[in-house]
Amino acid sequence: MNAYSTAANALRVPLAADVSDRLDLVRYATLAANSHNTQPWKFRIGADAIDVLPDMSRKTPVVDPDDHHLFCTLGCATENLILAAGARGLAGTAQFMPESGGGVRVSLEQTAPHETPAFKAIPSRGVSRAVYDGKPLSAETVAALEAAARSEAVDVVMITEPARIEATLALVVEGNDVQFRDDAFMAELKHWIRFDARQALAAGDGLFSGCTGNPSIPPWLGRLIFRFVASPKAESDKCAAQVRSSAGIMVLVGKADDPAHWVECGRSYQRFGLAATTLGLRHAFINQAVEVPAVREKLAAELGIPGRRPDLILRFGNGPAMPESLRRPVSAVVA
Repeated sequence: MNAYSTAANALRVPLAADVSDRLDLVRYATLAANSHNTQPWKFRIGADAIDVLPDMSRKTPVVDPDDHHLFCTLGCATENLILAAGARGLAGTAQFMPESGGGVRVSLEQTAPHETPAFKAIPSRGVSRAVYDGKPLSAETVAALEAAARSEAVDVVMITEPARIEATLALVVEGNDVQFRDDAFMAELKHWIRFDARQALAAGDGLFSGCTGNPSIPPWLGRLIFRFVASPKAESDKCAAQVRSSAGIMVLVGKADDPAHWVECGRSYQRFGLAATTLGLRHAFINQAVEVPAVREKLAAELGIPGRRPDLILRFGNGPAMPESLRRPVSAVVA
């Protein structure tokens, strides 16, 4: 774990003062959230723009058959990139590029440097799949989180009432149960799990057991016992305890169901995650309720938005930090 922590910390050193070659901007962009930590992105650096492109070789076709999460991931990286560029005197403007397979072009123009609280939170942002303290947050704090996430392209649903949290939790558990009984889902999940620090360091990607609150074990043993330990009931019980310990749930809903709006949902999440980090709060995705189509329809009805697609769902509150995830080298993600 000492070597793991050293590597994780090295990824999160302060942004270089001189970003004329743009590579350190890419490093900050890659500190964004991404599904299963697959890091399905490529960055193409130009004279006055950086393109954030999908890397379809790293998609997850079982949990994400329409590449929804992949495009959300591009939005997360885009938001980090714009914040980092602004901190070094480059105003970034994002434009979705359907002609390039759904990439995002971030055009850069000289401006006055401005380090925002969101920019300063980039190295510290991360999900915490721990049990939180169960205490409610002030209305002002919840409103600040909601404001950070909302945009012209994305609606935000905040759920803090216990009865509504329980109703939403029931759908998260239902989605979780469907997934953990699906052999294809389990095989894909196991492919991306890194059972100990050595395996995580070698890969630079995937879900390190330590980041999910599970013990590190030899990979050969982890692969052998995975289906017995990660049972539907055990995972649902864990999920229920985590959600019930949270102060609230947030659901992001794009105003259209297409890749351009999925990117915007990713940007909205990233702003939320950075705002939560600035406020000293923890959060984690509970996307099971949006990853199973039949359950997603029930969630839309529960939220009072039938016919629309809930895109991302998270819990938030006060709780402990978890180990930070790793990233591949910048050289591996520059096109």
